[in-house]
Amino acid sequence: MNRDILGNLSYGIYAIGVKGEHGPSACIASTVCQVTNASPPVVALSLSRQNYSHECLERYPLFTVSVLSEDTSGAVIGALGFTSGRHASKLENIRYKVLQEGVPVVKENACCWFLCKVTGSVKAETHTVFFAQILAGSDKSTGKPMTYAYYRDVIRGLAPKNSPLYRPQPQKSDTDGNHYLCTVCKFEYNDRDVPFEDLPERWSCPVCKAPKSAFVRK
Repeated sequence: MNRDILGNLSYGIYAIGVKGEHGPSACIASTVCQVTNASPPVVALSLSRQNYSHECLERYPLFTVSVLSEDTSGAVIGALGFTSGRHASKLENIRYKVLQEGVPVVKENACCWFLCKVTGSVKAETHTVFFAQILAGSDKSTGKPMTYAYYRDVIRGLAPKNSPLYRPQPQKSDTDGNHYLCTVCKFEYNDRDVPFEDLPERWSCPVCKAPKSAFVRK
């Protein structure tokens, strides 16, 4: 089976807030879904067991889900999705609030948020599916939720390696050496008409506005 057809399933872009060993932390998840409409409702969250947020949930079984909107900057997704909370404060340059339970809610262009308590889990080969009851959340929703398709096709973002949506990028014939990657949001610059070296120093990433110096040659 061609695994690319799994992209026909619906995925979103969610910021998952957790209580870390040294303070609040967060990550990006693509797989959050409602399981039941009981009282309280139950949701399922899939996380890689290599994620720092996974370790945090095993120690402290509370998390928040912030549903990110289409207005969310690629820099926010890059900071939360492509760095590890083990060695960095991922929320340092992101607007958030900490609930009295000690878990953060990401406020950067979020449509709404939920506070969830883990009630069970199922381990797959590389990921764990956590089942959780919703304890609290927003009274209303604003903005249009970002889907993974929007993130991929409009923002042109990539999936991090631990994501179930990750696919190795095909090797390109890069004879002109003009493929550069933004280290913040993973936008790839490969304009063959305008070499990267010829861009002005004030040029910035069209997705996350990171400076030219944030790019590395692929």
